Amino acid sequence: MTRAALLVLADGRFPAGGHAHSGGAEAAVKAGRITGAASLEEFCRGRLHTSGAVTAALAAAAALGIDPVALDTAADARTPSAALRVAARKLGRQMMRAARATWPHPELDALARQFPKGAHQPVVLGLAARAAGLGAQDAAYCSAYEGVSGAATAVVRLLSLDPFDATGVLARLAPEVDRVVADAVEAARRAVELGVDALPAGSAPLLEIGAEAHAAWPVRLFAS
Repeated sequence: MTRAALLVLADGRFPAGGHAHSGGAEAAVKAGRITGAASLEEFCRGRLHTSGAVTAALAAAAALGIDPVALDTAADARTPSAALRVAARKLGRQMMRAARATWPHPELDALARQFPKGAHQPVVLGLAARAAGLGAQDAAYCSAYEGVSGAATAVVRLLSLDPFDATGVLARLAPEVDRVVADAVEAARRAVELGVDALPAGSAPLLEIGAEAHAAWPVRLFAS
């Protein structure tokens, strides 16, 4: 294993399509729930401890070698919004393209054949980490950090927020990312023995509602 692979996978320039998605931030900005750095921090904190905890655990479980088809079914069950399921699969398809080009691996090939239109992104992310020789903790960190950094980057564009302020938000959330990752890895290890029902199933109703409304907008800056 080379830990430098973690830097490649976590790099915002890794061509996995995340730049086109706001993680729900665009809808939250329009609704007035994000107006600046302080409200961005609260939004990211909420996202991290709900949907972020779920995706981090799914990614960790995939990195541990749990059946990705079962994990994809679990991801579907934990994503009530049809718009978010569509977005997750689009991101998964793009992540798959990038991962197969970067770390060719038969497990990635098999999942691509099983889900030609895309598996859920955190499942693909975890399998990409596995193909790169990384572990469950690495996959969980990539997923958890992506869940908050994507929203922060989007708000810089949406509100012309000072990038230094957005980066400060991410820095202040770092200890909480550590805790979410630790819990995600523990849950993934339980799931090895107990099955995917042992994975967390936290929900964020406002994210789900916002995603459905956002999908119907005639003009939008981000895909989700």
